[in-house]
Amino acid sequence: MSIIKRVTFIAKEGCEAKMKGLLSAMVVPSKAEKGCVFYEIFQYENNPRKFMAVEEWEDEAALDGHKASAHYAVYKSSYEPYCEKKYTDELIVLG
Repeated sequence: MSIIKRVTFIAKEGCEAKMKGLLSAMVVPSKAEKGCVFYEIFQYENNPRKFMAVEEWEDEAALDGHKASAHYAVYKSSYEPYCEKKYTDELIVLG
């Protein structure tokens, strides 16, 4: 079983660069984590305020480890002043 998450962020007007920096800082350390299959940040070409994080984890334990990491804590405590809206889709792949 693997877990795929798609998290969408809408940056506040004028905060696109700060949001991009915060989200981009998550890529390298997240990819280095045990159980990370895929982790990338995308910025919409037709709406530069909109970002999507797409991540895949081997299992729930790997995702829990990610949420307990130092870089996740920095992101979690920093993104809200720059984010107008955030929503998450989580899929569990069976098999």
